[in-house]
Amino acid sequence: MNERIRAPEIRLIGAEGENIGVITPDRAMSLAVEAGLDLVEISPNATPPVAKIMDFGKYKYETQKKESEARKKQKIIEIKEIKFRPNTDTHDYEVKMRSVMKFLEGGDKVKITLRFRGREMAHAELGRKLLEKVAEDVVELGKVEAIPRLEGRQMVMMINPVKH
Repeated sequence: MNERIRAPEIRLIGAEGENIGVITPDRAMSLAVEAGLDLVEISPNATPPVAKIMDFGKYKYETQKKESEARKKQKIIEIKEIKFRPNTDTHDYEVKMRSVMKFLEGGDKVKITLRFRGREMAHAELGRKLLEKVAEDVVELGKVEAIPRLEGRQMVMMINPVKH
């Protein structure tokens, strides 16, 4: 910006976007001072480098505004967790599945955790059947990302929302 431009010559773009041509940085600086604006290097890697006469404060403000707009439009995907037990009854299962469906419709990942206590570890296949049933029930809204795997005393499965 301004006096910090070190190239022997630059391609200058005027305040209204008109192409002025290839001139020395000193000459470009005097044109910028006449206009009451700054000389800002737009493309330093070009040959010759491209500079533009503009209000640098306004330029910084505009780019900041664009970045904040882009951040607003991003969707942060959260991981929601639903915990089951191997002997979860049908009504409780349906209530929990409604929550899973709501999370998937909202675009969030869902982590299904199935916790075993005591002697339930001897019947891990019952837990796997329950998780397979969950996977079948969410097939239209979600896709299983991580297949059920046993981690200590719990089985974990990840479900991604399907993009519509």
